[in-house]
Amino acid sequence: MKFGSVAIAKAEGCILAHAMRLGERRFPKGTVLDCDKVLQLAELGVSQVVVACLGPDDLDENTAAALLAQRLDSDAIEVTKPFAGRVNLVARQAGVIRVDADQVNALNAVDQAITLATLPDYARVAEGALLGTFKIIPYGVEKKHVNSVSSGIIQLHPFCAGVADLILTKTPSFRQSLLDKGRDAIVARLNTLGWQLGKLQIVAHEDGAIQTALLQTTAEMVLILGASATSDRLDVAPAGLLAAGGHLERFGMPVDPGNLLFLGDLNGRSVVGLPGCVRAPALNGADWVLARLAAGLPLSSDDIAGMGVGGLLKEIPQRRQPRRATRHAKADKIALILLAAGKSSRMGARHKLLREVDGEPLLRRSAKVALASKASAVHVVLPPDSAKQHDILAGLDVQRVIAQDAGTGLAASLRAGIGALPSDCAAVIVALADMPDVTPAHINALITAFDPANEQYICAPFAPNGKRGNPVLFDRRYFEALAGLQGDRGAKQLIDQAGEFVASVPLDAGVLIDLDTPEAWDDWEKSR
Repeated sequence: MKFGSVAIAKAEGCILAHAMRLGERRFPKGTVLDCDKVLQLAELGVSQVVVACLGPDDLDENTAAALLAQRLDSDAIEVTKPFAGRVNLVARQAGVIRVDADQVNALNAVDQAITLATLPDYARVAEGALLGTFKIIPYGVEKKHVNSVSSGIIQLHPFCAGVADLILTKTPSFRQSLLDKGRDAIVARLNTLGWQLGKLQIVAHEDGAIQTALLQTTAEMVLILGASATSDRLDVAPAGLLAAGGHLERFGMPVDPGNLLFLGDLNGRSVVGLPGCVRAPALNGADWVLARLAAGLPLSSDDIAGMGVGGLLKEIPQRRQPRRATRHAKADKIALILLAAGKSSRMGARHKLLREVDGEPLLRRSAKVALASKASAVHVVLPPDSAKQHDILAGLDVQRVIAQDAGTGLAASLRAGIGALPSDCAAVIVALADMPDVTPAHINALITAFDPANEQYICAPFAPNGKRGNPVLFDRRYFEALAGLQGDRGAKQLIDQAGEFVASVPLDAGVLIDLDTPEAWDDWEKSR
């Protein structure tokens, strides 16, 4: 592929490298310059253009990305249509992914034009989760480099419905409430894996009682939660397993919380001795073990020994927290923050939010859209010098929040908005005030998708071209992380890191359109 400036007369068949705007005409980057477009540019006075010219041995970016991804298409993985050299790999089912890091690294080393980014190996994913992305960096790549993908580079192992028996032990002084709490927490974990609770036995915290209970189990997996934590391979629960004729594969794991777990086998059925921390909702090592077993993946002592890197799980916003919540949080617990504190510097002298759409300022229009949704309250974040914006919002039932340090960047507006939320707020929708095609239906779709009981903690809209847009809904566990952002940074990195906990909500292209330049305004108005 050749790249550079060429005479317009020699540009036919090439790809326009940079967008061009000439009077009322606009030529987007990536445009293939056919004969008509070359003539149009020449008539507009263009003599030179910067282009990419594909050779006979080259493939264009979309064809190359599609061919690379084809080898990974399966019943469990969906391959999206290519757009701007990008193809996404999406989970058709919930499960655990396996990623061959050596093959990914080898592919990324074939040619700098070809890239593949994936989730980590053994990541647990929900249906609709983004597993990986192929991206062709330039406008084309040599054909010989496109035959570099192995079919086994990414595999999704869906959760297979199953049944697990549960043995709870108690001491004479053990409270019934703790037994109930342990049972309910385990049922919640099983349900998120598509599994059901089978036989429940409550026995004395003695190895003989556990032995008898194990011999009465029939399910393909058996879970043991003791009244006292297992502290040695010869402790009560492992001893009961051995007495029942079972095998102890592993005691202890390099994951915190969750160190005091053991894994065994009884007549070909997995037996998991659970750590006491499973009574709490936070992610722990047992969740990793149960997810692999539920996905039908083999699990050995060596596998558990390899969980140490990344195994420090405390105090991270992405941690799984199964709860006794109803499937959908109530709308009266979900607020909306409308970010309107930007300088609008790219618009020149005229502030973008004061410009009229359908006869009213964009700021007021966006606030009315938010109020018409199912959000419980609308908080509009404004800069300190915002007298005009205050006047525009007159008569609307919104809470005005002043970001005193709005000039330092987008993060200041997020901090101010999060700080104004009530303490009982279950989630927040972060919206941008300069998006005129966002409707109440878009916002309501995010609220409908919010499902903390099934680990859908962030709900993000995706347009038909596969791009993520705005607004975005965040569970309250992310409030601290949002408030901790600095500079001119939004929540993109936070969403990217959330992985399996992001619910992809398919919506129209209105979630991508923001108007922050005169050119964007002009293009949008013409498109209407």
